[in-house]
Amino acid sequence: MQEFIQDLLRYSRVGTQGRPFQRVPLLNIVQETLANLRFAVAEKEGEVTVRDLPEIYGDPVQLTQLFQNLIGNALKFSGDHPPKIEINARRHAAEWEISVADNGIGIDPKDGERIFIIFQRLHSREEYEGTGIGLAICKKIVDRHGGRIWVESRKGEGTIFRFTIPDPATEAQGA
Repeated sequence: MQEFIQDLLRYSRVGTQGRPFQRVPLLNIVQETLANLRFAVAEKEGEVTVRDLPEIYGDPVQLTQLFQNLIGNALKFSGDHPPKIEINARRHAAEWEISVADNGIGIDPKDGERIFIIFQRLHSREEYEGTGIGLAICKKIVDRHGGRIWVESRKGEGTIFRFTIPDPATEAQGA
């Protein structure tokens, strides 16, 4: 119950207690996140590959929480084999698209929208612990940053979470 209350508080604070946006190198955010998750990565014998990541404009605390939720889920839902996670970015017009891909258990495409709704779980608590708030928090963080988030997956074939963040360079140019 305590975990549930803490997650609910985290969810409610995304919009009300966010820090001011600043220029943030995403590589630093991901490195900090991986340092936070180092024991979980080691325990699962996971492999995380980080490609070139841009500097964006955002709330560094919330961006760390976003990556912690996405990478944490990749570790949690890795199945019976060591997780392989790849974090990448590519530029589209006036925004960056960031991806967190894994080789885990996957998600049925029919559940792709539902997983971002608060308290929506695809598995029982006996199978996988958690409150069902993590991806709703991710969506709220991405929304606050002016982007969108979605998932590409098939059951048993891994998952790719993608989200966009407006590019500060094009915003500064008025694009």
